[in-house]
Amino acid sequence: MTDERPERPAEVDGTAHLFRALGKQLKVLRENAGLSQRELGVAAHCGEDLISSIERGVRTPQPDFLVRADELLAAGGVLKAAIEDVREAQAKARTRHPDWFRDYARAEAEAVGLLDYSNQAVPGLLQTEEYARAVFTQRRPLLDEDTIEKRVADRLARQQIFERWPAPTFSYVLEETVLQRPIGGRTLHAHQLRRLLRIGRLRTVELQVMPTDREEHASLDGSFILLTPKGRQQVAYTEIYGHPRLITDPEEVRVFIDRYGIIRSQALRPAESLALIEKMLGER
Repeated sequence: MTDERPERPAEVDGTAHLFRALGKQLKVLRENAGLSQRELGVAAHCGEDLISSIERGVRTPQPDFLVRADELLAAGGVLKAAIEDVREAQAKARTRHPDWFRDYARAEAEAVGLLDYSNQAVPGLLQTEEYARAVFTQRRPLLDEDTIEKRVADRLARQQIFERWPAPTFSYVLEETVLQRPIGGRTLHAHQLRRLLRIGRLRTVELQVMPTDREEHASLDGSFILLTPKGRQQVAYTEIYGHPRLITDPEEVRVFIDRYGIIRSQALRPAESLALIEKMLGER
């Protein structure tokens, strides 16, 4: 899907110029080295879509990526020199989110493990830019265009958690209906399914689908997330109609842990789940 709206980088305040400039520098260095976006992605151990997003100023480059790219492109320290500015921007990023979401956003950014059960839409960390925009555009009451673009940019910024190393471990259980609902249109939906395949094939991610025809289901109360922040006990997070709840009480968290373990056993295995998505795309 081609989106004619102007793209905005992860940080929409004064650091926007930094990310745009870094993206332009990366593109010039890559082209001078005679590499395609895909080739640089392979060499830097990341995806082609990440290289494209950084060059367009949509995504914030991680410090470890700047180190690798500087060496691969023989940049002579040009990219490494921006690392401190990028770290400052990342610190600011944690205050960009709405007040009610900030506690969760901080916990997520520090997580060493994340378990997510979703039954309405693709989880935010797995969404494409176009899918995220469609979700926020359809939200009621309606959001203004500036708020939509800021929410999309903030959501994309959170996805940098997949680029951390050592990487957190991720587990997702998605209802089959989530994969069948073509939010934003068929073309956009196909792009979203392909992103699920890319993420689901990462070594750090296990993605499972809960078939609609299952006769037993351990979590009919709704979606939830389990987070393990670094050095702290696991917490649970729920959000219903904009009312968030970050649950830290061990006994309450244990209930969600038990539920998640059961629904993982009831869902399709990861390989079966990816095969189902491929089938939906007509690739099997």
